[in-house]
Amino acid sequence: MTQITNVTMHSPNAQAPLAPTSASNLPLDDSWRKSIPAQVFLNHFFAMDYHIQHANDLFDVAKFPIFQQFHGMVTDASYKALEKLLLNSWSAEYALRITPVVNDEQYLQSSLHWTFPQAYYSALFSARAFLAVQGINVSNEELIRKRVGNMVVRGYYPASIGYYALGPINGYRIQRLPMAKRFTVASKTDLLLPSREGSVQAELAQFLKTTRDQRVKALRNAIQTNPKTALRSPKTGEILQKFSVEQYKVLAKQIGYTTYFDMLSRLRISSTNREIERFVDSEIDVKLFHQSLVNIVAHVNGVHEAYIAKALGIDAYRQLVAKLPSYLQESFVRERMNTLILPMLNSEQDSTARMAA
Repeated sequence: MTQITNVTMHSPNAQAPLAPTSASNLPLDDSWRKSIPAQVFLNHFFAMDYHIQHANDLFDVAKFPIFQQFHGMVTDASYKALEKLLLNSWSAEYALRITPVVNDEQYLQSSLHWTFPQAYYSALFSARAFLAVQGINVSNEELIRKRVGNMVVRGYYPASIGYYALGPINGYRIQRLPMAKRFTVASKTDLLLPSREGSVQAELAQFLKTTRDQRVKALRNAIQTNPKTALRSPKTGEILQKFSVEQYKVLAKQIGYTTYFDMLSRLRISSTNREIERFVDSEIDVKLFHQSLVNIVAHVNGVHEAYIAKALGIDAYRQLVAKLPSYLQESFVRERMNTLILPMLNSEQDSTARMAA
């Protein structure tokens, strides 16, 4: 397995560290109590962003042997598909980025209907492009999720998004968040944004747990509501209402790993779903939420783009960017290429040359 290092370097795409809210700023009235689910969600994604910025480790990827040995399987046909996937990813990220620019709290609040899915689908199409450059062309989100999970565990990603959970319900194991056990998540009475790395890791561990809980329960419901697949009591033949420890272990194996990708998939909230209304009507810091999502998506996509550029080669990647619509070509895509992707590839080539000398 690739060793995930933690060398701190400047990340060109990170925003300034986000300031946590103090306890005195938190309202305590009924409307705030109704905002609790939304604040919990904000805390989760704020913690993801905080952990990314604290690690500041995008350039570490170029040092990974798995990156240095990475070669794509790109044909003329797959190149066309790759272009389309990246265009979809960048278009969604562009739309996500321009929304917080509007300095209107009410507009930002109502925009959650589309900014949540934009963040997820940008990362989804980016992951699909990452897989496509390896010759893996899949559109099924469950298969993508499992592929990404396996790559997280194998060490393709930097430490900032390389954590994951595994195991059965009530027996989860949280990996690569070493400080999580020593800290607790803020209680529902204060719901403070995490302000130190230890509390951030505890928040991320909680986020992994609740996300995995949802997947386990969804899979169990899918199995048990289908008479053809439902597990039954050997004595009565009735559909089981409770699962044993061993049965939950089977579900855990079917689910695979729970990673950053599963956490981002929590943003896939339908605008027709009542849950989104809790966010729209809440009293949370919407601008902070938007900025956290922008930072997270930029980081995830930056990792994928580095591998894609490594597979294509610098010149081919430059040509791909040059063919983009002007609104993308002159935006964050070119900036990320110039400040992150090209320096990473150049440093990786220099390192390879030194080893060969």
